Amino acid sequence: MTDLVLVSTDSGVTTVTLHRPEARNALNSALMADLAHALTGAEADGATDVVVLTGTDPAFCAGLDLRELGSSGSNLRGGADAISLSPFAALWRMTKPVIGAINGPCVTGGFELALACDLLVASERATFADTHARVGLLPAGGMSTFLPQAVGYRRAKEMSLTGNFLGAEDARAAGLVNHVVPHDDLLPFARRLAGDIAGNDQSAVRALKRLYDENAKLTGAEAVANELRTFKGWRFDPGEVERRRAGVVDRGRNQQG
Repeated sequence: MTDLVLVSTDSGVTTVTLHRPEARNALNSALMADLAHALTGAEADGATDVVVLTGTDPAFCAGLDLRELGSSGSNLRGGADAISLSPFAALWRMTKPVIGAINGPCVTGGFELALACDLLVASERATFADTHARVGLLPAGGMSTFLPQAVGYRRAKEMSLTGNFLGAEDARAAGLVNHVVPHDDLLPFARRLAGDIAGNDQSAVRALKRLYDENAKLTGAEAVANELRTFKGWRFDPGEVERRRAGVVDRGRNQQG
């Protein structure tokens, strides 16, 4: 792996950073392959409980590298048809939660990376756009599935058909992002949120993530049945509850003031 993707781990939280700032972290084939490998590595790493995905300023990700796309088109191989090179597929397969820390413009393929995350925290500088129609492409990274789940079908169609940008606060109001924070607070905030997740029972965290991901594909009745089936198959450990009880009570009291 090259220096196109930076990886660091601390206290169960692995930060994966797209690092091609001179090209606004645009996805060429090398960056896509390195990102897929970094995410796969974090998934396999026993020291990682949560991943924070971000970009080196000034952008989160400007989407597919148009220079490569307009010449060889090799970066299209990072789509869903080339699983080993696809960071999208790597994100879809993650059993560990991924928080997207969106530090700036987040466009098309970059937007699809963000949509594949479990939670999104946005800098005040973040903007979001789907520009597939502007360059004459169709999505293969989950846009037509995950964008309407996040913002509703009518707003999703507007974003995709116009290619217009959505600012950070409007993205929060639309339900696309969980939090908008000052730019300098973005990574500290995202890592604190990741730490809150890492401090929980990891078997339960991953089972809950899987349950939400599965139920997003089902009807209401099917989802309820799946939840009940999952609950009945869960191995409950009273000893683990007792071991964690004091910490759970103290954490709740602290958060409630």
